[in-house]
Amino acid sequence: MAFSVAIAIGKVILHLPESGSLKAKRQVVHGLLRRVRAEFQVSAAEVGELDLWQRAELAIAIVSGDGRHAEEVLAAVLTYIETHSDGARITDVSTELVRL
Repeated sequence: MAFSVAIAIGKVILHLPESGSLKAKRQVVHGLLRRVRAEFQVSAAEVGELDLWQRAELAIAIVSGDGRHAEEVLAAVLTYIETHSDGARITDVSTELVRL
């Protein structure tokens, strides 16, 4: 019996204009990632720009048996980040769907 696996991956670059320290940045980013994981049951992590105060690079991954479902969840996560980011602004987004 064959089955398919779809993995939706998103990379989000955030600008945190009000962040004046790494501690302030991490407070915003870690809270946002915690809420995203809890709300959408996805994997999410800060993966880049770790030493910059006002910039964060986040990665989100969704694994599903249905590619359309994975893409819909990723789109919902991106909308959530845009509206719940505590003053951070999305400056870049890239997405990819991988089917195995």
